[in-house]
Amino acid sequence: MTINNPGFRTQELYIVTTLLDPAQYPAQELADLYFKRWDVELLFRDIKTTMGMDVLRCQSPDMVRKEIIMHFIAYNCVRRLMNEAAKAADIAVRVVSFKGSLQALRNWEPHLNQAKVSKAECYRLIGDLYEAMTNRPIRQRPGRSEPRCIKRRPKNFQLLTAPRHEMKEIPHRNRYHAKKA
Repeated sequence: MTINNPGFRTQELYIVTTLLDPAQYPAQELADLYFKRWDVELLFRDIKTTMGMDVLRCQSPDMVRKEIIMHFIAYNCVRRLMNEAAKAADIAVRVVSFKGSLQALRNWEPHLNQAKVSKAECYRLIGDLYEAMTNRPIRQRPGRSEPRCIKRRPKNFQLLTAPRHEMKEIPHRNRYHAKKA
């Protein structure tokens, strides 16, 4: 299949699939789905990096499952608010920033959770929250390249390889002092 995107070189792709009926699954629709995979990668990045799920803190399998489920619940709640805000602003939800929405929600949360807030005030605050979520739409940059790199640097501490009470600290691993003259 030949892909012709304006502004880019013509590409020839071979997509191997079990969807064999060309009338039901046209090649161009499969190619469009292939290029939409970038959106899926961005959504995974929102869950892992923006929400802090890249490092799980629990240690037992049951607690790790609960931690992942809680991240998914929070992610879906923020996505729901983004959908409602996009609908209210009459814009596509794809251009609403997840990180910006999360920051706006964190800023508005103390005001929304006050016990003395009337219903009318609560609706006004939610309207302001929606406006804050949608006031800076994401610029669309088709074909952008964001290479995968590791940003997190290794720590200067030694690994905990024995029980804490048996562990002996190597002094040069966690403290670096300038040489004395």
